[in-house]
Amino acid sequence: MNALAEFLRIRRGQIGPADVGLPTGPGARRTPGLRREELAALAGVSVDYYTRIEQGRETAPSDAVLGALARALRLTADEHAHLLGLADQVAGRTPRHRPADPRPAGPGLLLLLESIRPCPAYVLDEVNDVLAANPEGLALMPGLSDWPPGQRNTIRYTFLHAAARSLFADWDRVARNSVAHLHTAELTAPGRTAALVAELTAASGEFAALWGRHEVWVKRAGETAFRHPVIGPVTLANEVLSPAGDSQRMLVYQAPPGTAEHDALVLLAMTTDDVGTP
Repeated sequence: MNALAEFLRIRRGQIGPADVGLPTGPGARRTPGLRREELAALAGVSVDYYTRIEQGRETAPSDAVLGALARALRLTADEHAHLLGLADQVAGRTPRHRPADPRPAGPGLLLLLESIRPCPAYVLDEVNDVLAANPEGLALMPGLSDWPPGQRNTIRYTFLHAAARSLFADWDRVARNSVAHLHTAELTAPGRTAALVAELTAASGEFAALWGRHEVWVKRAGETAFRHPVIGPVTLANEVLSPAGDSQRMLVYQAPPGTAEHDALVLLAMTTDDVGTP
């Protein structure tokens, strides 16, 4: 079974008849989620053709068919884009987004890290390796700076660092978001993604379970609640800045000036040794 087939099979099992307006019928269903014939009917393709896709025997479905399947499965825009990328991968076509070679944080992003202090900030690559961070960024995640620079990764931190469970007030949501975003890197950084997934799957049953759900979405703006050992409970807005045409992005935690949350960031800055990481 290829990656496209696995994704479709898992997502078919996660959506029930009632979710798409179909009757459930009497008695218990042996198949979790939709049956193949139900999904095929919703997408307007033959059962035989859909079965060949899900079994990995059809490796070049058209974008029109994939779009119909995405609509039938109620995929989000991020998930639909991921589905198209998996199809490119399986068919051996040139990816719609070419993989980017890993490289150091760009000078413009490094300058921005310093300019936005005391807001904690990080420059991340596709798999959330920390390419650089300002002092407040390192201080916001206790213990991150104890790891060698090549090991610093926010997803690895979430699942494997002992401090993460108590730091993130809603650890389950942070973990789920992290894994869903990592799925997007399967297409742009397949080798690094596979290596990180293998490591975390072996070390964390919770990661393995979340990875197997095949949820996909791009990390965007939101809020994160912390229980920090120095500045206490604080909820910070987070913003993700992605330079056009660049695989690197900046994650910034911030609060409006004059608020208790901003005062907490100033306090956090006072505790740092003023040494960031490229």
